Amino acid sequence: MIYTSQSIEILSDHLSKLPGIGKKTAQRLALFILKLPDEEVKSLAHALIQLKERVKYCPECYNITEEVPCAICGNPKRDRSTICVVEEPKDVMAIERTNEYQGLYHVLGSSLSPLDGIGPDDLKIKELLERIQQRTEDNPINEIILALDPNVEGEATTVYLNKLLRPYDIKLTRIARGLPIGSDLEFADQATLARALEARVLL
Repeated sequence: MIYTSQSIEILSDHLSKLPGIGKKTAQRLALFILKLPDEEVKSLAHALIQLKERVKYCPECYNITEEVPCAICGNPKRDRSTICVVEEPKDVMAIERTNEYQGLYHVLGSSLSPLDGIGPDDLKIKELLERIQQRTEDNPINEIILALDPNVEGEATTVYLNKLLRPYDIKLTRIARGLPIGSDLEFADQATLARALEARVLL
């Protein structure tokens, strides 16, 4: 039985599907939105629609963007000889906040997780290999930095990529162990992440 209104319940159900939002929090958010002025609600709805219509994945690095290529891939001042491999676009944001890294990125889209049914074919690994195979003397790729989350899935992905990339004549490094095991890059403070990048180690 619905004790409030069907519209509140429908919105709460949608909000509860967001990460970290439980049913009670979703209901509080729905009631908060209900109290907002009409114009603010319309602006929120418009922002959500624009998000889906405008934001896409960069065809080069698979970071989120509204322009093709993304601002990082399209920046001629970036070091194109280094590619930092991360799991999600949020990891690109975290590393960019350090202002320490000036190379390019490659976003896998996730990490290997057999329990969740995520295998190599579900990640942008084939696309990474294609980028490496397309390198030239004028556009070399000298180093691949593996900056994956220091948890079980991230470690498994690092080991898999290490074996896969070994045949290529490229320097392979991973960010240093300044990050606690089991944590996510997005939650690391800027100083720790910057030191981890600076102190990256050979694989």
